[in-house]
Amino acid sequence: MNISVELTLSPLQDQFEEPVIAFIKSLRASGLQVIENPLSTQVYGPYDELMNLIQTHLKEAFESFDNGLLFMKIVKTDRSDYEPHF
Repeated sequence: MNISVELTLSPLQDQFEEPVIAFIKSLRASGLQVIENPLSTQVYGPYDELMNLIQTHLKEAFESFDNGLLFMKIVKTDRSDYEPHF
């Protein structure tokens, strides 16, 4: 089963860019399709592989700062080819 996941990592500190960049680079290195925009990062792939990837790399990201949060949306389909029709 393929899924689409939208992630927004928000370290609650002044120096927030470095942990976010490291997190996105770790997702890119997975070989899965990763699309970034200014507000979030979307990752597409098989459920088990993607959830294991998020679990591993999110733990590493959380260990790199004291306080933060992650917003995550999961869609039970691969929406990587979505184009608006308006």
